[in-house]
Amino acid sequence: MWYPIKFELNLVEKIWGGHSFLNYKEEVNPNINYGESWEVSAHKNGLSVIANGEFKGQKLIDIINEYGDSFLGEGITEKFDKFPMLIKFLDIHDKLSVQVHPNDEYALENEGEFGKLEAWYVIEASPDAELILGVKEGVTKKELKEKMEDNDFDDLFNIVSVKKGDFINVEPGTVHASLNGSILIYEIQQNSDATYRIYDFDRIFNGQKRELHLKKALDVIDNTKKVIIKNTEKDKREVIELSNNKYFNLEKINCKKKYIEKNDSFFRIYSNIEGKGKIVYNNKEVEFKKGDTFFIPTKLKIEIIGDLELLKGSIKI
Repeated sequence: MWYPIKFELNLVEKIWGGHSFLNYKEEVNPNINYGESWEVSAHKNGLSVIANGEFKGQKLIDIINEYGDSFLGEGITEKFDKFPMLIKFLDIHDKLSVQVHPNDEYALENEGEFGKLEAWYVIEASPDAELILGVKEGVTKKELKEKMEDNDFDDLFNIVSVKKGDFINVEPGTVHASLNGSILIYEIQQNSDATYRIYDFDRIFNGQKRELHLKKALDVIDNTKKVIIKNTEKDKREVIELSNNKYFNLEKINCKKKYIEKNDSFFRIYSNIEGKGKIVYNNKEVEFKKGDTFFIPTKLKIEIIGDLELLKGSIKI
């Protein structure tokens, strides 16, 4: 019954977007600046629709609701009242707004949904690529409030260079943005769209400046957060664990000729960021191109054949 599930293209135009998806996705309009590709989503703001096989045309959320643990893995629906994660690609060609995400407690009280823990893997980056990550050491909440209300953001935030292969955990309360250069990012996050915008570089979109959320942002900013960047580019192990938390597990898979899945107890989500190959299952196979993402239901045994770099989102309970 189950098979590797692929979803319809779901691109979102953004003021800060670019054209990198032309190299990763088919049927992309070259005249639109796309900032996000929602790869796997059960969130109301971007529901994934199945593009292949028996369930073609159905929404991921409907399959989850109908089949539950027989689709996701035993105990998933008991532990989570909704699908726990959301996966995107981000094409950042201009400055990503300075923003922060709330934790579960604050978001549930103020937004009616969970908070937003996320993790980033840098697929591509221009030589001048820089991010804002966290508040500078010694900056107090009082100073933050005063300067933010005055639209003065000098000397408030840490600015760091990033390159291909960098991995970053972005915890709730961490101020973040892109500042310079172009960056293509794989993002795995909680199933949430709770974002508080602090500064948008005074850009005009659809005739006006985008809304800011200074009060809520000040409520949730943690000015003590320290962000660590880990580069994986020279790590040639077959499996590299990048992040493991309540809502998602993220691994980088260096597939050389063949990768055999060792644990099929829960669903897995594979994104191909480099190379090409195929997924073999039940004496069948499906092409696995660069830029593709496949959802592998629980208990479906697979082998991945080819030379590929993969990012694997899953869960451990």
